[in-house]
Amino acid sequence: MGLIELFIIAVGLSMDAFAVSVCKGLSVTRMKLSHALICGAYFGGFQMLMPAIGYLLGSQFESVITRIDHWVAFILLSVIGANMIREARGGEEEELDASFAPAAMLPLAVATSIDALAVGVTFAFLRVNIFWAVVFIGVVTFTLSAVGVRIGHIFGLRYKSGAEIAGGVILILMGAKILLEHLGLLPF
Repeated sequence: MGLIELFIIAVGLSMDAFAVSVCKGLSVTRMKLSHALICGAYFGGFQMLMPAIGYLLGSQFESVITRIDHWVAFILLSVIGANMIREARGGEEEELDASFAPAAMLPLAVATSIDALAVGVTFAFLRVNIFWAVVFIGVVTFTLSAVGVRIGHIFGLRYKSGAEIAGGVILILMGAKILLEHLGLLPF
């Protein structure tokens, strides 16, 4: 998996965290740099941790699943992406309070990074260098989450569902690309 593909997956995975960061930015009356840094640290940190855990789990089953790994990657990424799109189109508004305390941020960080756990399993099957993958995903998520707080404070919820839909589509397309590559149906 190349750097561009990894970047696309990182952006796709970070869209949930971005959307929640936008909501957090909307919830604050006075924007502080610490708000952006806290969101970035929680969301980026958990987006690093979850794929690493998924990778370790996936590595345990690699010998059993090697012949169908591309199907597993396709199914996992497609289900995750479809779920992101479904949630974005559901029209339910998330109610977030303005707290940036650990009790408020920890559940949000876990909830937005569950998808990354499944992607980590996929990384094990694809033999991705997990260290650089999780660092890259963490940095991208940190950056987008920190920016999301600012965007939310300025623009509100206007971009939330669009970001989630884009993230879902990206993950589905990456899953399809992996499948088509392994089946020999892509010329590159």
